[in-house]
Amino acid sequence: MANLKEIRNRISSVSSTMQITSAMKMVSAAKLKKAQDAITAMRPYADKLTELLQNLSATLEGDSGSKFAEDREVHKVLLVTISSNRGLAGAFNSNIIKGINALVASKYVGKEVHLVTIGKKADAILSKSLNVITNNNEIFDDLTFDNVSAIAQDLMDRFEAGEYDRIEIIYNKFKNAATQIVTTEQFLPIVAIATEEPTATADYVFEPTKEEIVEGLIPKALKTQLYKGIRDSVASEHGARMTAMHKATDNATELRDALKLQYNKARQAAITNEILEIVGGAEALNN
Repeated sequence: MANLKEIRNRISSVSSTMQITSAMKMVSAAKLKKAQDAITAMRPYADKLTELLQNLSATLEGDSGSKFAEDREVHKVLLVTISSNRGLAGAFNSNIIKGINALVASKYVGKEVHLVTIGKKADAILSKSLNVITNNNEIFDDLTFDNVSAIAQDLMDRFEAGEYDRIEIIYNKFKNAATQIVTTEQFLPIVAIATEEPTATADYVFEPTKEEIVEGLIPKALKTQLYKGIRDSVASEHGARMTAMHKATDNATELRDALKLQYNKARQAAITNEILEIVGGAEALNN
């Protein structure tokens, strides 16, 4: 009977876990809808703004180019990692950590690499092996464009002051609830689009000057790029957590059913043994 009690306890424990994972799945599904709508609406604007900035930057020559487009020899690199503050999201955070390690090992061997982390999970692991100069884990408590702009401005100031020769962003790009793509984007310097043939032959008149337009667009475009990356990561996190909790719920259901079958078999065996003992005792009395 002690064995039956142990199986009953396991069934109860698995059922409780299944209720928790099922609830977390529903919560993540609700949050995913909102996050997905936000990034879907924002992505075309952000991509077009970046494309416009890159096209304009490509037409500027010499000293008229922006200081944020200055291509330097790379000695010091700053990587901005975007993960999450919470776990139970499958491989969401571990993929970012693997992506950072692979990027450093393949692209920046022998370079001085520093990190800015957004999200506690990557910060806790990467700070053990790489130099994290600052973290912005609290950004998810109040995710607004203004709060993200402050982080982007700090990155721009560091690049402009010559502290770093290149800044890159690593995050999970949202594709769908089951698929998140680890993406690396160059934040600074701005990469101008090199076109072999002009896309238009019209003679445009810029008001104010082209240089002033570029200088005004750059801060907005960079802040929007970082904000888009964080929004992408948030949607990816909810999708990854919903998928992980769905799989966990299915596994818990299978385990519970297997334990119930095991319990019924053990109970049947116990009842059969009791019947045999009673029959054996009756036979002994008759003899």
